[in-house]
Amino acid sequence: MAKVEIYTTPTCPYCHAAKALLSDKGVDYTEITVLDPDLREKMTQRAHGRRTVPQIFVGDTHVGGYDDMAALDRQGGLDPLLAR
Repeated sequence: MAKVEIYTTPTCPYCHAAKALLSDKGVDYTEITVLDPDLREKMTQRAHGRRTVPQIFVGDTHVGGYDDMAALDRQGGLDPLLAR
């Protein structure tokens, strides 16, 4: 299974939804809380300028935020990406 990283903040409802979707699929993920400005800057660079949370990465692929991941899942594209 691919390595999954999710950048979050503690009070973000979309972050909680993203983590719940991944957990429902049985996916282990690494959560990176971006309250530290240096971590947020790293996330922003990695996410091609996107500063909002969550930002989700599956392997080397930037999936985007929760809405992006949920749409990818509805289209049947998330499971194959996770299986890499």
